Amino acid sequence: MDRNEDSIDLSRLYHIMCEHKPVVFCIVGVCTLVALVISFLLPKQYESTTLVQTRTATKMDISGAASAIAALGLGGLGGGSVASPTMNYIELMKSRTVLDPIIDSIDFDTEKKPTAKEFAKSMLDIKNTKGTNLIEVTARGKSPEEAQRISQTVVDNFLLMQTDMNQQTQSLLMKFLDERINGTKKEAEETENELAQFSREHKVYSPTDQAKAVIEQMASYDKEIGKAEVEAASAEASLGAANEKLGEQKSGSKEYNISDNGTVQRLRDQIVSKRVELAGLEQNYTELHPSVQKAQKELEQLQSSLNAEVISSVDSGVTTLNPTHSELSKERALASVNLAVAEASEQALKAQRSKREEELGTFPDDVAEYMRLTREVKIKNEVYANLVKQYEQNRLQAAMESMDIQIIDPANLPDEDRPAAPRKMLITAIGFVLGMLLSMGYGLLTYKREA
Repeated sequence: MDRNEDSIDLSRLYHIMCEHKPVVFCIVGVCTLVALVISFLLPKQYESTTLVQTRTATKMDISGAASAIAALGLGGLGGGSVASPTMNYIELMKSRTVLDPIIDSIDFDTEKKPTAKEFAKSMLDIKNTKGTNLIEVTARGKSPEEAQRISQTVVDNFLLMQTDMNQQTQSLLMKFLDERINGTKKEAEETENELAQFSREHKVYSPTDQAKAVIEQMASYDKEIGKAEVEAASAEASLGAANEKLGEQKSGSKEYNISDNGTVQRLRDQIVSKRVELAGLEQNYTELHPSVQKAQKELEQLQSSLNAEVISSVDSGVTTLNPTHSELSKERALASVNLAVAEASEQALKAQRSKREEELGTFPDDVAEYMRLTREVKIKNEVYANLVKQYEQNRLQAAMESMDIQIIDPANLPDEDRPAAPRKMLITAIGFVLGMLLSMGYGLLTYKREA
């Protein structure tokens, strides 16, 4: 059979390379030597790593990473879906606010001074261990001290930025809460003055035994009405804060309308009915009674289902928004729905209370008015006290928000004798392999010439 002209006789090729052994060794040796020299000439780089842990979010709010991303103009990160808090933190660590001070502190040539994006790409490696809330911040530097300083400063600058952004966002909510507190305090004082004036004019200073019994019967409704008013005030404050934050971002997202979602409407009606039922149970039983506890648990489950449905509904309708606007839109939608639920609950409870009053008997007009004013004073004072309590809780939360990030391992100081780069063995091995390939090429050329 004729030999294929394109085939290569490997034994002959081996024989040729053995005949030209000095040239082959020279090629491999030169390439290896050049690679070795290059590995010694390349500037040394050291790596330092800081390990941090992010706090697991237990509720969605408009503070933290979402607000910070909004303020720094990083809203387009992460595509069209909502990134997890940990991924948001990673992107924030690459922001200009965090990196520009570090870049300014390093002696770069004016023409070669990198941008924050270029610096993050060449000098930083920030990654999240899959399935955890841990972030590794690895920085590269020309010296061990520089690498350590960059790694630590990235985390420090991020913590400062996070604290500042959280305080700004919390101050919005607290501003609206403060307005509601002042309004409620004024309403309570006006109701108290009205009661005092009514007592003087009609000479009614204490209710009769029958009236006292009715007031006690109505106490459960008054309690639930007070809760509904507090929830409405809190939701209104959250809604105002979310609207203002979205306004700062010039968001074009539409306001969430509860009437657009039948499931949300159904859940709202069920919550209202359950609250009325709970008020009725509390007339006859204490909070420790199984029936009351069961109703409270069912109410919590309905509220959780409502929140989940609202978030799902907003997610399906804001696919074109960036992650920041999506988070803020969810906040606004939740606040809007919770406000509607609280107002509907308050109306239903007041209607049921009036109906129950009629069933318990009629009183002279002056006694009935005195009873009404007495209950209103109690409700207003409870609402005011609960709003003040919530205000203080938000102040505490604002102080604790900066603890979203906790440093587990501070930046280490690399060993000066063990730089991360250049990797001399790897570069030398690459030079050796390249020399082998070139020598093979030389052998093939010689083979073709002698063929």
